[in-house]
Amino acid sequence: MSVVDDMNTYGKRRVMYLVIVIVFLFFMGRLYQLQLIYQDEYGKKSEANSIRTIPTEPVRGYMYDRNGRLVVDNRPSFTVTVMPFEFNVQNINSLSSVLSLDPEIMHERLKKGAAYSRFAPVKIQRDINFETLSVLEEYREHLPGVDYHTESKRYYPTRARASHILGYTKEISESQLQTLGKGYTQGDVVGSAGLEQQYEAALRGQKGAEFRIVNARGQVMGPFNDGRNDIPPVEGKDLLLTLDFDLQALAESLMADKRGALVALDPRDGGILALVSKPDYDISLFSGVTPPEVWRTLNTDGSKPLFNRATLTRYPPGSAFKVILAIGALEKDIVKSTDRITCRGSFRVGNKVFKDLHVHGSTDLYEAIQRSCNVYFYQLMLRVGLDNWSHYGAAFGFGQATGIDIFEESSGLLPTTEWMNQRYGERGWTIGYLPNLAIGQGELGVTPIQMACYAMALANKGSYYEPHAVSAIVDKVNKVTEPVPHKMRQIDLLPTTWSVVREGMRRVVQEPGGTAGLARIKGIEAGGKTGTAQNPHGEDHAWFVGFAPFDNPSIAIAVMIENVGYGGSFAAPIAGLCMEQFVYGRLIRFDKKFVPVEPSVAKNAKQEAIPGLSLDQTNSAETTR
Repeated sequence: MSVVDDMNTYGKRRVMYLVIVIVFLFFMGRLYQLQLIYQDEYGKKSEANSIRTIPTEPVRGYMYDRNGRLVVDNRPSFTVTVMPFEFNVQNINSLSSVLSLDPEIMHERLKKGAAYSRFAPVKIQRDINFETLSVLEEYREHLPGVDYHTESKRYYPTRARASHILGYTKEISESQLQTLGKGYTQGDVVGSAGLEQQYEAALRGQKGAEFRIVNARGQVMGPFNDGRNDIPPVEGKDLLLTLDFDLQALAESLMADKRGALVALDPRDGGILALVSKPDYDISLFSGVTPPEVWRTLNTDGSKPLFNRATLTRYPPGSAFKVILAIGALEKDIVKSTDRITCRGSFRVGNKVFKDLHVHGSTDLYEAIQRSCNVYFYQLMLRVGLDNWSHYGAAFGFGQATGIDIFEESSGLLPTTEWMNQRYGERGWTIGYLPNLAIGQGELGVTPIQMACYAMALANKGSYYEPHAVSAIVDKVNKVTEPVPHKMRQIDLLPTTWSVVREGMRRVVQEPGGTAGLARIKGIEAGGKTGTAQNPHGEDHAWFVGFAPFDNPSIAIAVMIENVGYGGSFAAPIAGLCMEQFVYGRLIRFDKKFVPVEPSVAKNAKQEAIPGLSLDQTNSAETTR
């Protein structure tokens, strides 16, 4: 080997040694940087990799009725979860067999959960029974990543359903995940109708967290720091309701075999005492996992049990709306209460004849309301005019939402001159359209909740409260009860106007010839107005609106029953029973030893529902239109 070769070899060795030294110095510098300079930052990341956060669900808030009775409770429920990081997808068929769940559904849920986080448990099946839980425990060691934990589900301890006002909870949907935003994840349970949805933010509470140490393979080794860092969930807030569940149960039993709605309000503050929509559904079907076939049955049922007739229907109110026309005539000084017309059983406008059910003879305004004389109001409407009529209809809340504290509500339809011009054209309608509107027919459409508010304002002489089912929210953590504010406005009418129309309504119930004799209550006076709305598709719809006691009302009510006939025959007796139940705290008409005394409002006495009650046990009616 020459000297030149030796020098080349020596040079190569020096370069190699230099490279090794440089690499060594680089690694030493990097080690120094990681251990000392970035220790805090990377130490926290390392800790995060070794500690798993497991969310813990809060207990949903409870609901109590106006008498302090628990009406929406919680019961424990077991939920199966899967950790995507630990779970072997080859076990999907085995787990789906244990849970009786479609493997495709399980695969889809795991896919969505893993996309969010492979280290967060995915809820696979809620509300499993004890037998399934036992099988799961038996095979648990063969199903790594599979676990279960306890949640709560809704339980309803009363005999009243109140499904359309209470609402229900269900597993969050994809669209709800988008709209509800931060704090919600796949598998969460949320309010999806009624008060459950309206007050979701208060009822839900706040999630907690448990921290668990995991090894490099993702296996849980135990609680981190002996659980001292765990964050307990915050229980949801409770709702204090205005509903009276004794009244609710009675109202549901009286409406059991009917289609229609009943709404009762406290005219002193607008609190909902009862709200019934029939047919309805068993609210407990939604408290756990609702089988798909049950959901399909409810959605395809021709009677529409999920549809809230109390707030969403739009039916003509019939003669129950005549008081609005009377108010307009009195306020505009178009008629005096003692002015008389002669009813011969019909009235002609142009070439069209509008009929009445009876020949009432000479009739003043009191008698026209009492006996529901169509001819009187046909003539009155032509003098009052559409604009004045619709003005006072709007003052009582028709044609607009009432603001009830559930999401689903229709505004109905109150025709105005502008609306009629748009609908028919300025030359497309004449005064011949007005007589039908005078008796609550034609284009006019109302909801039972609007009619209950109408009865409330007539009862208290103009105080129009926003109807509501929640009076206060109770924060148990901070021990604070916060009243829920609701709007109120005053309908300003002349004192004589209130006196005349209310006296007419008193006669409807209390005097011979009144159309609502079946609404009479032993020991007290009530006021009301019946309505029979024509239905081109079958039997007429029956209406009644009223209030009691007459001089100091504590309940205002609206009853609407589809396809049965006269309001005085079918709606009025149901309303009478409900008013009696609330005013006395029980149905005193069945107490032979009862002696009428000053009624005590909403006593706590319990009264069993009477599903088979015969409504002809009430006073006999002279006229029942």
